[in-house]
Amino acid sequence: MEKKDFEAWLDNISIAFLSLTDLQKNETLDHLISLSGAVQLRHLSNNLEILLKRDFLKLLPLELSFYLLKWLDPQTLLTCCLVSKQWNKVISACTEVWQTACKNLGWQIDDSVQDPLHWKKVYLKAILRMKQLKDHEAFETSSLIGHSARVYALYYKDGLLCTGSDDLSAKLWDVSTGQCIYGIQTHTCAAVKFDEQKLVTGSFDNTVACWEWSSGAKTQHFRGHSGAVFSVDYNDELDVLVSGSADFTVKVWALSTGTCLNTLTGHTEWVTKVVLQKCKVKSLMHSPGDYILLSADKYEIKIWPIGREINCKCLRTLSVSEDRSISLQPRLHFDGKYIVCSSALGLYQWDFASYDILRVIKPPDFSNVSLLGFGEVFALLFDNRYLYIMDLRTEKLISRWPLPEYRKSKRGSSFLAGEMSWLNGLNGQNDTGLVFATSMPDHSIHLVLWKEHG
Repeated sequence: MEKKDFEAWLDNISIAFLSLTDLQKNETLDHLISLSGAVQLRHLSNNLEILLKRDFLKLLPLELSFYLLKWLDPQTLLTCCLVSKQWNKVISACTEVWQTACKNLGWQIDDSVQDPLHWKKVYLKAILRMKQLKDHEAFETSSLIGHSARVYALYYKDGLLCTGSDDLSAKLWDVSTGQCIYGIQTHTCAAVKFDEQKLVTGSFDNTVACWEWSSGAKTQHFRGHSGAVFSVDYNDELDVLVSGSADFTVKVWALSTGTCLNTLTGHTEWVTKVVLQKCKVKSLMHSPGDYILLSADKYEIKIWPIGREINCKCLRTLSVSEDRSISLQPRLHFDGKYIVCSSALGLYQWDFASYDILRVIKPPDFSNVSLLGFGEVFALLFDNRYLYIMDLRTEKLISRWPLPEYRKSKRGSSFLAGEMSWLNGLNGQNDTGLVFATSMPDHSIHLVLWKEHG
């Protein structure tokens, strides 16, 4: 048949074929297949494979592929990565999908990372760590041994743990190695805080002292309290030290000279915590950058200006119960924006700009739970049996870790949280080092540490 005649015939056949029903089309194809030889059947097989096994993800524009992939959950995407190298490459490069999946797990996102394959790897690391938390396998324990009497005071900073004991000594430990770096003779320490050069101690002998690590020498002595000093904080920039005492007062001292600048009164219970912190929000009473002093007793949290004027007034008093039927648990969180404290009623969060209660978190059986750390994503809590991690977005406990029978101080100085940055979201680098430390009846210090990634 001539080409021109064939083309005319094919047009007529095509028009007729299109007018048939589906059943008639199928019967026509069956008849044509029965008339075909090997060459025709091979041609038909090759073309059917192309038509029926078309890789739509490969054929779509990359932007449209990413849009479709956003509708799938991460586990399905991981399964899809096994289809082919091309699918794995496209799915792995879908940055927004993996960033969202990481955020949903409570992972911090660094938008400056440009590598398109980076975030799938981060997600795989994140899902492993979260599984370890869920299965209670994310931590390990260790002990520091060296004191000969009860350890009353703990303070942690940058991988170093300071301990103050009834054996009239303070020690500085490297948490990663368990080695004691410094040991100096002091008074009985009820509270400690340190930096690279010095150690500040609050004592049951009603005084505060400043010591030099390298020599062990006492460089300053602060006398004036009539009760044990349970909490200390200081700021070199301001040349100010503050102390909270069993005499119901807070004293403000000149750090360099030991002179008492002010005595703040108004508490009716032991002052068990003082915090000196920069404000990060604006309100009628303070501006960002102002230093603020917080002090807490069994029932109240008081907020003070940190000026040097005598008889300065308390800016605000916060409590969870007007009739004092509910006491606050020891430990106070203040990051310049929010104040957080726990009680038998739950976990209270105040907005520092307005002093309004933002929320009260009430997990089951909260009566004996104390606050250790509070962040944007997670909170670290504990009771007599377990260490808990709470996802603050859902207010659900996502992990727990068993604790030995430790001595839980009513002042909150014999237990503390370690590294805190992960509470604002894990990132694969900040889940290392110390999580929790507490003193034990045998005078050792029990440590809970992050286990290395599997």
